[in-house]
Amino acid sequence: MQVILLRDVEKVGLRGEIVDVARGYARNYLLPRKLAETATPGALEELRRRDETRARQEARTHEEARDIAARLEQTVLRFDVKSGPTGSLFGSVTATDVADRLWGDHKIRVDRRKVDLGDSIKRVGRYEVPVEVFTDVEATLRLEVVPEGGDLAQMEALEAVALAEEEAAAAAAAAQAAAAEPEGAVEAEAWAEEVEATAEAGAEPEPAGDEEPAPPEQ
Repeated sequence: MQVILLRDVEKVGLRGEIVDVARGYARNYLLPRKLAETATPGALEELRRRDETRARQEARTHEEARDIAARLEQTVLRFDVKSGPTGSLFGSVTATDVADRLWGDHKIRVDRRKVDLGDSIKRVGRYEVPVEVFTDVEATLRLEVVPEGGDLAQMEALEAVALAEEEAAAAAAAAQAAAAEPEGAVEAEAWAEEVEATAEAGAEPEPAGDEEPAPPEQ
């Protein structure tokens, strides 16, 4: 079943896109929650007109694109969002949110599909987002996703907590991997170290393990 998304839907698409979904998913989830509408001929025509209007507002030449890119490089978008005590958002900041804010606050029109956000933002913090303004013209847009009612200092404290958690998880994973390292690998590493040491001393290394030394050639 074809529907037109009215909002960004994780792993489905961006607002304004026409997507094919299971009929049950559309009827039981997307349509009742006003996340999408059925792709009727009338709705498709209205979408086409809106897309044409937006396209006329976007850069149409390299010169216009370079001017817009220069403005984007100087722009910082701030999003005040609801978040939990560890900085996780109650929701997310999406490419459509970024494009809408650029138009609403700065009258800069960019195609939301050209905002390279990757996955939607789900934590407070500072972000640098590549934006393709035109063919061969890109800019980096800076975002500040701040706890609602908070400030940058609080945001930075939450960022530090998140970084510490990531580092602790990485250290635990490394320790677990080292503990699970096969005994043979440890012996091989010890043998390699002995080879290097004896080579520097000019002596033959003792063979690893219980192997007997090979008899001299006749």
